[in-house]
Amino acid sequence: MQKRPKILIGMAAGLVWAVAVLWIGRQIPVPMAMMQPTLMGAAFGPGVVLALMIGVLAQRRFNDDAAIDGQVLTGRAAVDAKVLQNTVEQVVLALCIWPLVGFFLGAGTVLALGIGFAVARVAFWVGYHMAPPLRAFGFAATFYPTVLAALWVLWRLTVG
Repeated sequence: MQKRPKILIGMAAGLVWAVAVLWIGRQIPVPMAMMQPTLMGAAFGPGVVLALMIGVLAQRRFNDDAAIDGQVLTGRAAVDAKVLQNTVEQVVLALCIWPLVGFFLGAGTVLALGIGFAVARVAFWVGYHMAPPLRAFGFAATFYPTVLAALWVLWRLTVG
């Protein structure tokens, strides 16, 4: 099987994941008064995964004589650097969108987004090292929930 069909399957699975995360989040009853602590808690999982990625990349650089002085990374370290860069991008996107999502869709939705994000980023990281379809799932499972939640908020703002 060629790569593109496998990657499309991973992306489709990520879309199913996104819908499930948002559905589960809407089922979690969190009072609006708990919005601020819930938003902080939702960001904690992605923050821990980000810290883990930074630590692993630093360890790889430290233990590689060819990379210890800041040279161009190769091999597994180069993959980890790409994963870290994409994860930072995804975290910034999430932090821009999730507060309004929490206000309009409920704090439980943001909590589910945070947990789902952390799990999906690990899947992306592992998948990037293993196979493109696994990477596609991890990327889509991180990106799609945030985008779908943003579209849902926009819909709520325009339709009511």
